[in-house]
Amino acid sequence: MRKQRTIQKSIAINGTGLHTGEPCTMTFKPAPVNTGYQFRRIDLESAPAIQADIDHVVDISRGTTIQANGAKVYTVEHVLSALSGLELDNIFIELNGPEPPVIDGSAKPYVDALLEVGLREQDEERHVLEIDKTVTYSDPAREVDIHVLPSDRLRVTFMIDYKNPTLGTQYTALYSLEDEFADNFAPARTFCFLHEVEDLKEHGLIRGGTVDNAIVIVDREIEDSEFSRLKELFGVQDEVTLGNNGILDGKDLRFYNEPVRHKVVDLLGDLALLGMPIKGHIIAARSGHAANVELVKKIKKEYERQLIQEKYQGEKDTRFFFDINAISRILPHRYPFLLVDRILDLEPQKRVSAVKNVTINEHFFQGHFPGKPIMPGVLILEAMGQTGGILLLNTVDNPENKLVYFTGMDNVKFRKTVTPGDQLQLELELIRFRLSLCKMKGKAYVNGEVAAEAELSASVVEQDE
Repeated sequence: MRKQRTIQKSIAINGTGLHTGEPCTMTFKPAPVNTGYQFRRIDLESAPAIQADIDHVVDISRGTTIQANGAKVYTVEHVLSALSGLELDNIFIELNGPEPPVIDGSAKPYVDALLEVGLREQDEERHVLEIDKTVTYSDPAREVDIHVLPSDRLRVTFMIDYKNPTLGTQYTALYSLEDEFADNFAPARTFCFLHEVEDLKEHGLIRGGTVDNAIVIVDREIEDSEFSRLKELFGVQDEVTLGNNGILDGKDLRFYNEPVRHKVVDLLGDLALLGMPIKGHIIAARSGHAANVELVKKIKKEYERQLIQEKYQGEKDTRFFFDINAISRILPHRYPFLLVDRILDLEPQKRVSAVKNVTINEHFFQGHFPGKPIMPGVLILEAMGQTGGILLLNTVDNPENKLVYFTGMDNVKFRKTVTPGDQLQLELELIRFRLSLCKMKGKAYVNGEVAAEAELSASVVEQDE
């Protein structure tokens, strides 16, 4: 496995958003390991952050829009495609507007900027989700099919089939991000049909769209009298023309199959919302943002346990889910107050099982009680609470930056003393989680017998609050 990567230094790009038409300066900045892709709206109070994650997608009608902490960022797919296509892992993306600059409608300007400042390795292994069983998404009404098959690396095979002579049926395949993405796919520009653009323009949408940042395919007859209206609609200074290739203004294609290559760009950007690169062969027919997002949701659901384990544990062991090193990456507790040694099993957002090995070397046995050491009941409850903190993975963003504070304990019962040499097995079940408040039911066992049980209420807060 190779190391995670970020960029050497910051770099900014200026331009106008495709749909909002608002000017924006977007700055890529290096980020620490395990950050992922994080957008920041620095034009808003407190610069709210939005993790590029499938759970934050709020709209896919005209691109992929994400939202969190009261902020939105529109049309993130080309930026995410550039980052994932270059196999970067950790980047801050700061914007002083609601939408990244569209530039020429491709991912190439972002790729060029990132390569200009250079990439650098970080001191942490890269986490990759290995697809070991086929995942399929279909939408028969739209004739969309996507299959993800096991593979030794990320591969993409894509086919589109439009009933339009300019497009028709197109096919492409990507076998290596490192060898092919930057030169053969990133330059492919977004495309649309003239009737779609006219409708959107007349309804005040795609305000930043021009014939310079999209391939506009003519899908109807155009009368000579219409060219002046189209000139005004697209904000073109010179005369608007109908090219012999069926593209408005006669723009030359960068590749003979540029549209389907751009579909791969969009797919890679949407796939980045999984939060982790994959090893798998994606075979897609007629897919768009809606289908891509549904595919990512399906992969996340199928592989949720594996995604969590891969992110924090790395090298898997069939004997347990997390070892002490992974636990230390998630929980802020340290000696002498880290009271969980292993996570045995985890069912995300439902239940967790852990163990605490109780030894005579525990600091609290010096005074509780000398001559007859007994583990304090409050520390058994604390061990339950720490185990419950692991259970909150995937219910909050960046759990390693959160603290879990007890707000209440109900129906607490101590059934059996816990002494040196015992192994405390902790079982926690999530009863309710809403906003930042949660309630869990926990039991602690020794040799199969209940030693303690309780219902725990807690609040999840940022570490710096």
